[in-house]
Amino acid sequence: MRRILLSTAKIVISAALLYLALRKVNPSELVSRFTVTSLFWIAMAIAVTFLQIFVGVLRWREISAECGAPLELPRAMRYNVIGTFFNQTLPSAIGGDAVRLWLVARAGAGWRAATYSIFVDRAIGLIALAIVIVASLPWSYRLITDPQGRSALLFVDLAALAGGLGFLVFGALTWGWLKRWWATHHIHACAVIANRVLFSPTRGPIVATLSLLVHVLTVVIAWCIVQAIAAPVGFGDIFLLVPPVMLITLMPISIAGWGVREATMGLAFGFAGLAANEGVNISLLYGAVSFMVGAFGGLVWIFSAEKAAQGSAPIGNRE
Repeated sequence: MRRILLSTAKIVISAALLYLALRKVNPSELVSRFTVTSLFWIAMAIAVTFLQIFVGVLRWREISAECGAPLELPRAMRYNVIGTFFNQTLPSAIGGDAVRLWLVARAGAGWRAATYSIFVDRAIGLIALAIVIVASLPWSYRLITDPQGRSALLFVDLAALAGGLGFLVFGALTWGWLKRWWATHHIHACAVIANRVLFSPTRGPIVATLSLLVHVLTVVIAWCIVQAIAAPVGFGDIFLLVPPVMLITLMPISIAGWGVREATMGLAFGFAGLAANEGVNISLLYGAVSFMVGAFGGLVWIFSAEKAAQGSAPIGNRE
């Protein structure tokens, strides 16, 4: 019952925010902007999305190896592509992580190693995203002159950065009770692994570079969509506005980020003095690209050996 209520709440939030955001959009005007060239740019956005998944796979393999759950490249790529499908169908923007965890654990790595690999991968990605936003703050403040917009940007980013750095500091603590107490044992173990990965002379630079590249590719995807609809938005604007929006979208309060992403993008464009409807248009098409990639992931899942062996029921029923 609790799960049903939570899923219902997320559906309601997505629907309500989408309704408010779509009031700023003129569907016929948006459709009229599509040309043959638009199809090329949408195809480019899809291709870059697959490249982003591959870059994420490379990072995840480095982290999984440190967690004691080594993954072959084809298997890791298959799991990540399948994860994109469940990101679109499970009631959160990170539902695919739960499915990746299930797949890795069932493949023989064990639940602990699988959980650690997914948690550390997500944490490092969040830290990298916060760093990207902090590094761009001087330019963001030139773009966003609205005091409320500046305050919201600063609060969200500093909260994410503080959480990420606090996580790393937590892993550096050597108090014995942190390793024994049930409430801190697993989180501390993950933090230790994150420190070991990031500050490793061999893995650290690789993971850091891949993490930053993942977020740069998000901007490139959005830029391809801008080109598809010939939106009057510069690449610099997209680079400064998209990362904070994606940070907020990570909050698991909606279905695949729908509604939250559109409402936030519209607000971000408005704060930057740009047309709010263009932000919503870009966000909608970004979601459409993600949905198409997720649909491909669904086909991979349907024909995967994991589904043939285990069936899909355990995923939907797993606590």
